[in-house]
Amino acid sequence: MILAIPSPLAVALGIATAAAYGFAAAAGARLSRKATQWALGLAWLLHAAVLGHGLVGSQPKFGFAPALSVTAWLVLTVYAVESRMYPQLKVRRALAWLGAAAVLLAILFPGTPLHVSASPWLPLHLALGIASYGLFGAAVVHAWLITRAEKQIRLAAAEPQSGVPLLTLERLTFRFVMAGFVLLSATLLAGLLFSETLYGASVRGWKWDHKTVFSVLAWISFAVLLIGRVRFGWRGRTARRVLYAGSALLLLAYVGSRFVLEVVLARGAT
Repeated sequence: MILAIPSPLAVALGIATAAAYGFAAAAGARLSRKATQWALGLAWLLHAAVLGHGLVGSQPKFGFAPALSVTAWLVLTVYAVESRMYPQLKVRRALAWLGAAAVLLAILFPGTPLHVSASPWLPLHLALGIASYGLFGAAVVHAWLITRAEKQIRLAAAEPQSGVPLLTLERLTFRFVMAGFVLLSATLLAGLLFSETLYGASVRGWKWDHKTVFSVLAWISFAVLLIGRVRFGWRGRTARRVLYAGSALLLLAYVGSRFVLEVVLARGAT
């Protein structure tokens, strides 16, 4: 997915979206569950409008902040679907703050233009990668919910039926990990086999830069996690630590490297 040069309309939409997310987060404790869902739904729709407006630009751009913005929107999309099946999920306020921060960051750092020799297929390649970000982000949220539920149980701060059962959360977590792993594998395979087509004739095969190294390390981490789950029955703290480590590596792969290029080094190479 590609976001174009921010226009006044895009900035206005972004500010309105951040305000809507902020309202849903700040007023969530005082509003009813239904009212909070409506407020968060409005913010989600505004966020979608911001992303959609970015597709209409004449000079496509992308970067670490737009990537985070799309990832946050995807995580919120997953939550919107899941909350219908599991209304006990209680992460609305945290996700609303996440959405507000991601949108504001995308306004401040809209990214840099894609390489002029890039293929029209490059947006699909980027979309696969960002979709894997969203799925692994959803997995991390569920892992955090498991950790919080376990702490509440140990402290006797919650009744046994007050939330989603731990086994259900664990099953959902690994479903997201598996789906994210499939998309990440497709992204890496496309980069390996079609790098010249995607990035231009000057790029052949993998460029062993920071992005590629961290992506491969993340892929290995998630592969180890899934193998450990199937072969050794990994669960609990061990599985969550591997998930967090792999997610951190994946975050460094694109968002981290792009942040260094765009903000620290003030360069625009894609």
